[in-house]
Amino acid sequence: MSALRVVLTGSTGFIGSTVLRELALPDDGQGHRVVVRAVGRRAPDGDVAADEWACADLAEPRSLAGVCEGADVLLHLAALVDADESRCDAVNVRGTEALMDEARRAGVRRVVHLSTAAVYGLGPHRGIAVDGIAPAPVSAASRTRLAGEAHALAAGATVLRPGLVLGPGDRWVVPALAELLGAVPALWDGGRAMLSLVDVRDLARLIVRLALDDAPAGGSVWHASHPEPVRAADLLRALARHGIVPSSPWPELPLEACLERLRASGTRLRERQFRLFAEDFWQDSREVWRAADCPPGPGPLDRLAEAADWYRSALVDRVAR
Repeated sequence: MSALRVVLTGSTGFIGSTVLRELALPDDGQGHRVVVRAVGRRAPDGDVAADEWACADLAEPRSLAGVCEGADVLLHLAALVDADESRCDAVNVRGTEALMDEARRAGVRRVVHLSTAAVYGLGPHRGIAVDGIAPAPVSAASRTRLAGEAHALAAGATVLRPGLVLGPGDRWVVPALAELLGAVPALWDGGRAMLSLVDVRDLARLIVRLALDDAPAGGSVWHASHPEPVRAADLLRALARHGIVPSSPWPELPLEACLERLRASGTRLRERQFRLFAEDFWQDSREVWRAADCPPGPGPLDRLAEAADWYRSALVDRVAR
C-alpha cells in the first residue's frame, strides 16, 4: 500500500483536529496509507496523534522552511481570528504566502486551503454562487483571510469557504447564539433567516476527500456548507429540543425591535454578529459535494444530537467563567 504524506496546519484547532481524526481512520478505500505531518507551534494533544510534528509558526515565515519536504498534499486549515489587523496579516497573509512557497518548492501536488464565507461581509445573502457578490469583509480576520486566498490560489489550491460550522469543539457559533438569545429572547425577525451551516465532521470528510482524490481541479474557490440551508427558527428550536439553550415560547419580533433590545442588553456581541443569524446568510454549496463525489451527510440539525452533550458542558463552563 502506498503512503500518502499529508502536511496539516491547524491540527490543534476546531476544524483541523477533526480532520486529523478523519485522516487517522483505517484505509480510505483508495489504497492509501496516510502519513500526517502536523505543522504548528505545538503538537496535537487530543485523542489522535500525528505521525510527525514540525514545530513552526505561521507568524514567523522562516520557521516554515522545509515543512513540506516529501509531502504529496498540504491541508492549510490554520488561521488567526483576532481584532488586531497586523497580527492577522502576519499569520493569514504573510504566513500563508510563505507556506504556499514551501509547497511549490517541495512539489506538493495537491493543496486545500480553508477560508470562510465571512469574506462576503454583511448580508443578507440569498443562495449566492461563489463570488456571486463581490467580497466585502468587515473584520481584520476576514479581510486577511480573503487576502490569503490569493496566495493559495496562485499555488493551485482548492479554496473552501464554509459558512457557520457546528459540532464538538465549536466555541463560537452556538455559544454566540446562546448569548444573543439571552440578550434578545425572541424569534429574530420571525426566525425567517436562511443560514448556511455545516457540521464539522461532514466538513472534515469533505476536506479529506479533496485531499486524497484528484477532483475537483485546484486553483478554484468553493462554498463548503451543507447543500440545504437551515431556517434560524429551526436551528433555535433544535438547540432548545436538545437542552442546549433554554426552551421558551419566544415571541416573533421585527428586526429593528430586536436590534434595540440588543443595544440595551449590555451583551459584548455586536450588531453585525447578530445580523449573521437574524438575516439570510446563505451561500450555494451544492457543487463542491458533487465535484468531490462526497455525500454531504444528513445535515447539521440531525447531527446536533451527537454534539448536544459537548455543547451543554461547554456552555456550563462558559457561564462558570
